[in-house]
Parts: sequence; structure tokens; C-alpha cells
Amino acid sequence: MALARALGQAGARLVLNGRNAAKLEQAVAALRVQGLQVRGHLFDVTRGADVIAAVQAIEDDFGAIDILVNNAGMQKRMPLQDFPEADWHELMQTNVDSVFLVGQAVAKKMIPRGHGRIINICSVQSEIGRPNIAPYMASKGAIKMLTKGMAIDWGPHGINVNGLGPGYFKTELTEKLVMDEQFSSWLVGRTPSRRWGKVEDLGGAVVFLASDAAAFVNGHVLYVDGGVTATL
Repeated sequence: MALARALGQAGARLVLNGRNAAKLEQAVAALRVQGLQVRGHLFDVTRGADVIAAVQAIEDDFGAIDILVNNAGMQKRMPLQDFPEADWHELMQTNVDSVFLVGQAVAKKMIPRGHGRIINICSVQSEIGRPNIAPYMASKGAIKMLTKGMAIDWGPHGINVNGLGPGYFKTELTEKLVMDEQFSSWLVGRTPSRRWGKVEDLGGAVVFLASDAAAFVNGHVLYVDGGVTATL
């Protein structure tokens, strides 16, 4: 929600997506309290037909989609030799298929208009790894290269496609790691900025990539990681 908040505060009208109606309504209400223009749209980003219908409905009801942030994601931690096939497919559908499906559906609307910004949420795991998260690493590496491929194919049509690569941030996905004192101490010591990231740290980066200031930035992954990818 921090990314939506930052874009809304910069003047964007927002449409939030989710699969859980209660959580989606809660997020919309929280942003409206802050005076932002926002509505929710419930659909599953891993189902191609649902995505196409939703993108059309959003454009019909709310106007052209100028900025797309592909932010669906999940994480499952376990040794690779124990990772169930079903979990592999679920993770890839959520993390990778959604970027392709929503990105393609929105790009088809942007191409005739000759303008658009697509921001895919990558990760420091697009570059570096940790034990017990190999499938997640594979998914985020795929998003990095899909981002570059989108930029190559859609750049000639006036669309800029870039990635935003968060480091270790305090979120629902990392709650167990935050509570692990040994890991948290190791991470802070390894991070040049000497702290966990706060979701608010991502706001300036997403606004930059969505703005005219990034008009000649295309196919790039901007890492907001406190320097994690710069050090051993």
C-alpha cells in the first residue's frame, strides 16, 4: 500500500487490485482517509481471462491506465529438495505469470496511445540468493529479465518498463525474519545503511519511475536496498 500512497500523494488516481475482498476494502478505506482518490477492483491476476476483463472494465469506468505497478507476490521458505511441485506452480503463477498477464493486457491499451509506465516489483533476490528460497529467487530473476524484454518490445511504442528491487523490508512476507534476532542482527550488520528498510523508503523510487523524470530510463531495475547488493 505504500507504493499506492506515494503515487496518490504525487497526484495519481488509484485503482487497487486484490483477491481478498475484505483486505481490499480495508486498503481502499485507509487511503481514502488520507484524502486520496482510490477505488478497488477485485480480480485474480493469475487468470488471463479475468485480467483482460478487469483491465477493460477499469479503462471503461475510470479512464486510461497510464501507470501500472505489478506488485503481486508470495514467498515460501523450505529446502529446495523438499519443495512440492504444487507450491512451485503456485509461486510462479503469483510472482511471474501475473506480471506477464497484467503487463500484456495493459500494454495493449497503452500501445495505441503511445505512452505508458510499467513498474514491475523485483527484489534483491533478482541478483543475490539465500538458503531455502530458490523458487522465489527463480521467480524474481525471471521478473528482472521479463522487465528487460518488455522494455525492448514496448519501448518503441512509448512505454517505459522498469523494475523496482526492494531489499529487506519489514512486511508481512518478512515478519518471521524480523522476529529472528540472529538473522536480523546479521542483516543489519551486512547492510551499509545498518537497518531494515521501511516501506516508505520505496515511495520516492516508484514516483520517479512513474514520472517524466524517468523518461529515458527503460529496462532498468532500481534497487532500493540500503546497499545490500553492493557488499559481501
